[in-house]
Amino acid sequence: MSVLPKSIVRLIEHFQRLPGIGPKTASRLSLYLLNMPQPHLEALASSIAGLKKSIVFCSVCFNIAEADPCPVCSDTQRIQELICVVESPVDVFQVEKTGKYKGSYHVLHGAINPLNNIGPDEIRINELLQRIKKGGIKEIILATNPNMEGEATSMYIKREIYRLQHANGQKENLNGLLVTRLAHGLPVGADLEYADEVTLSRAFEGRREY
Repeated sequence: MSVLPKSIVRLIEHFQRLPGIGPKTASRLSLYLLNMPQPHLEALASSIAGLKKSIVFCSVCFNIAEADPCPVCSDTQRIQELICVVESPVDVFQVEKTGKYKGSYHVLHGAINPLNNIGPDEIRINELLQRIKKGGIKEIILATNPNMEGEATSMYIKREIYRLQHANGQKENLNGLLVTRLAHGLPVGADLEYADEVTLSRAFEGRREY
């Protein structure tokens, strides 16, 4: 029999459903919220409740935003001919923190992972290929995470771009398209999400043709 009130137990159970939150952390967070001033608690609850109502996916790059197209895709100062391909919206945030990248993005919302039944059709690869088919793209920067899933995803995208370049009627549109991969500065097995600004900046500067 639990000595905690049912409302606290339910809150702990909800916290435990979040990634990286175990029973102890869930309990600490729940008790912390119990001591939070009521206006702050209500503001937090309101932000959570309205989260999905105020967020949309950009129809161009598929990043999360409050308007479509997103601020990056609608910014005329950005280099739209340069596309950085990342796995998640968090990766866009990390790259933007460097202040070094001035191109556009494409968010895949995942990586190829056969063990979890995630194939190319389950992430936004086809949408990327459609953007490339339209022409005008000068460089694709593959910035998927340097782990098995990220490497498999980059290899698949590179192969599909190669097929487009050699398909009938597509040579002129895609002639000269450069495909690069983030290189120096990112250790194997490290996620983009946890890279600091200096490391990520050097990775962009040291990217290589893929």
